[in-house]
Amino acid sequence: MLRIGQSELLISRMGLGCMGMSEFYGPTDDAESLRTLARARDLGVNFFDTADMYGHGDNEQLLGKFAKTCRDEIVIATKFGIVRDQPGSYSRSIENDPSYIKRACEASLRRLGVDEIDLYYAHRVNPDQPIEETVGAMAELVKEGKVKAIGLCEVSADMLSKANSVFPISAVQTEYSLWTRGPERELLPMCEELNVSLVAYCPLGRGFLTGRLSGTDDFSTNDFRHSVPRFNGDNLPRNLRTTENVAAVSRRTGMTQAQVSLNWLLSKHRNVIPIPGTRNIEHLEENVATLNSTMKMDDVKELDRAMPIGIAQGERYSDEGMKNVFV
Repeated sequence: MLRIGQSELLISRMGLGCMGMSEFYGPTDDAESLRTLARARDLGVNFFDTADMYGHGDNEQLLGKFAKTCRDEIVIATKFGIVRDQPGSYSRSIENDPSYIKRACEASLRRLGVDEIDLYYAHRVNPDQPIEETVGAMAELVKEGKVKAIGLCEVSADMLSKANSVFPISAVQTEYSLWTRGPERELLPMCEELNVSLVAYCPLGRGFLTGRLSGTDDFSTNDFRHSVPRFNGDNLPRNLRTTENVAAVSRRTGMTQAQVSLNWLLSKHRNVIPIPGTRNIEHLEENVATLNSTMKMDDVKELDRAMPIGIAQGERYSDEGMKNVFV
């Protein structure tokens, strides 16, 4: 078990991202998702990640149903700050006002059906709102016993430093994978300096690094990856060629490409916690099995050379999604 940053929270070496159980990646099935959550717990995963904007609250409610069966055994992380215009719409605003933070927390507590949120993130930081005020409001929730620890998402190293001077930041969540190595420039060193855990979402490149994707033809019409530049136009074939680097290590080690990608993260940094998302039990078991293997440093270094910072072609979100992303 690992301690999340400067908190008292103890978590598994790998968590589970729950976003896709309620939205974004095509049709959803709550019954299937609840079985996957239960299987994750059986496999020793106790760290579950959600947000108030996933499914417009539906994802928190789903996790709340699961939590009723095992609240004392799991660590729940949720987020506030992205306010979407309407169901089905991707357009959003960023809200960090202290009064809004308090209301958002109360709403998440109700949907989750819990008395206290284990880890509460600002999902995005609004630069028009001083980070000191945002963190100050989050710190008040800790003092009131509604939140155990606080975190930030997609912030710069400088923002993290300023925030941590107001109240201990336990975790920073950002996209980090072989495909997205930007955090290594400044953010990850700052996390290590301040003893802040880096929670890596999309550690499998939204499925790209698994070797199971060849394009967007198999995506449902409401899969948001249709709008992601990395999956479209001339970027797609260029990015597909980069996955051969992962496939080569996979063939040599006997690991799947997903396991190679996760093992690379786990082998590099002790304070990086990947949270691959899935609602599929088979994929979950494949991901968790990574914890039973160790990649040789020669393989890690080979992937470092073959997949350098900036190798992925295209932004990781549309223009709307890149709002207030500082990594």
